[in-house]
Amino acid sequence: MKSYYIILSGKPVSTNNLYRHHYRGGRLVVYMTKEGKRIKDNYYWQAKKQWQEEKPLKGGLEVEVLLYFGDKRERDIDNYNKIWQDALEGVVFENDKQIEKMTIIKKYDAKNPRIEVFIKKIK
Repeated sequence: MKSYYIILSGKPVSTNNLYRHHYRGGRLVVYMTKEGKRIKDNYYWQAKKQWQEEKPLKGGLEVEVLLYFGDKRERDIDNYNKIWQDALEGVVFENDKQIEKMTIIKKYDAKNPRIEVFIKKIK
């Protein structure tokens, strides 16, 4: 089965830094910061330039993600995935709900921090 590969340049950014929330009228309102929108747009256009298929993938997907950080600080790696998943929606896959299996690997590259995403259809 064919697999796909996308590289998103720039240091991986935690979702904790990209979303804010407050209460309005007793309801929790969550929104993306301007910096979050900038990063999401950047990732979107990087993916769009690399995507060779006519349409986004359909069906179940298996994804392997390599998070290359510029330093070896301790990080909770599950906080780094929402932004790239949202950015790839409509380009690589229709919706991130299609991801049925995901492997996340933490790596280090001081000179070239990035996110590498390997995608494989499973259905």
